[in-house]
Amino acid sequence: MKMKVRLEWVVVLIAAGVLFEMLFTKPFIGVANNGDFLRVMGAGGIDFLHVGETAHDQYYGYAHSTYGYGSFQFGGYFSSQIVLVVLASLIGRMLSREVFDIHVLSAIYSLVMLTAIYVFFKYRPVASGFTTAVLSLLILFVFFDTAYLAYFNSFFGEPVSLVFFLLTLSLAFVIVRHPSPSLTLLVFYFIAAGFLACSKIQNVPIGAAFALLGLRFLPLQEGRVWRRRVLSLSASLLVLSAGVYLAAPKELKHINLYQTVFFGILKDSLHVTTDLHELGLSDELAVLAGTNFFQDDTAIKQTDPRLQSAFYDNISHKDVMLFYLRHPARWVSKLEQAAVNSMSIRPYYLGNFEKSEGQPYGALSYRFSLWSEFKHTYMPNHLWFVVSFYLAYYLIAFIQYVRAKLASEKTFIEIFFLIGAVGLFALMIPLLGDGEADLGKHLFLFNVTFDVMAVSSMGWLLHTAVQLFHRLAAKSRTTGSSF
Repeated sequence: MKMKVRLEWVVVLIAAGVLFEMLFTKPFIGVANNGDFLRVMGAGGIDFLHVGETAHDQYYGYAHSTYGYGSFQFGGYFSSQIVLVVLASLIGRMLSREVFDIHVLSAIYSLVMLTAIYVFFKYRPVASGFTTAVLSLLILFVFFDTAYLAYFNSFFGEPVSLVFFLLTLSLAFVIVRHPSPSLTLLVFYFIAAGFLACSKIQNVPIGAAFALLGLRFLPLQEGRVWRRRVLSLSASLLVLSAGVYLAAPKELKHINLYQTVFFGILKDSLHVTTDLHELGLSDELAVLAGTNFFQDDTAIKQTDPRLQSAFYDNISHKDVMLFYLRHPARWVSKLEQAAVNSMSIRPYYLGNFEKSEGQPYGALSYRFSLWSEFKHTYMPNHLWFVVSFYLAYYLIAFIQYVRAKLASEKTFIEIFFLIGAVGLFALMIPLLGDGEADLGKHLFLFNVTFDVMAVSSMGWLLHTAVQLFHRLAAKSRTTGSSF
């Protein structure tokens, strides 16, 4: 009896092998805590294992594979990541009542990642075996890089953005290309998009973008049930995305506003007082220009009650956007600063190893990191490069869109338009929402979208070259000539 080996399972098995080698074997590779872990640890009933551990060992330099348990502290910060952390915590308690192993959480991320890979290759676009094989290797080479996977062994929200962005895209491709997409596929698409949109406040506009893409699924099926389901799920995703922003704790909104103004607009400003007046703020706040919310040496304490009426009550992100609209040159200068950090997937100031490994404080793992290091070292981290890449990408996509005959083909290409749009959101929103603070980490999703665009572009070029080769070969056989 002959067994047929299916490509999707081959790729999934290889991907699973890479994940196991990178995440579940020695040495342990994770990402050190910069202080953000507490946002989700409490909700998951997880605490630090060694209570007496110094701040030096607990933050920045060393990653941790084990944690203790505490009480579940719901309320405050809301994120879809909390659902996954709570699930991991419950599973972890069944495995051990004393110690929570971060590998439980990374296993959940790995399963979502493998699901995205399986869905994409099972319902992949028709292409030559050679093109598909190369595309498989490219995906494994790029998205299974240490800079991406190390996040899985941490409480950062970045892996939620990565795995659910890839899963949402894979499901969108299936729905568009399937001759008769099911309601089940549709529901899974919106669930994945919901996890993506709700993972971080900065992802809220992305939820709106995927909700609009969902409306493009309306003509793919006939019947009132399909239309009602598409409309209701799209509306639900919009409401859910807006709810995440509205439910954000006041303290977090204060942090973001502080960063956006003092570590954004006023950072490196030559006219601080004038800028403050234009924003409707007192020039007494000029002493805070260039400072961030977490500094201890500011002239006015960030939590000083005076700032409530003088600053927090008088400014909003709408004011920030209007300011940049009136000063486009200032906005371009901020984009240039973002571009400086745009080709770095990993935060280089956060260590990857546990202290027990004997590595230097803040040491990084470079195992299986060819792609991330190539980007970081050789790709131009300048705005002109980002703009040029986007122009070339959209030009090719637009040409393909014009040439497409079927409505489903056009919707398929619209997904690639959306990928680029998500990348632009991911580039700009951190500047509008958090100034220049920690851009190396806040541009994570931009890197994901850039890499999806790069891989899809390379796949398209290869597919085009193979098609050209076949046409020339066919012509050669017809004419009897060789080439």
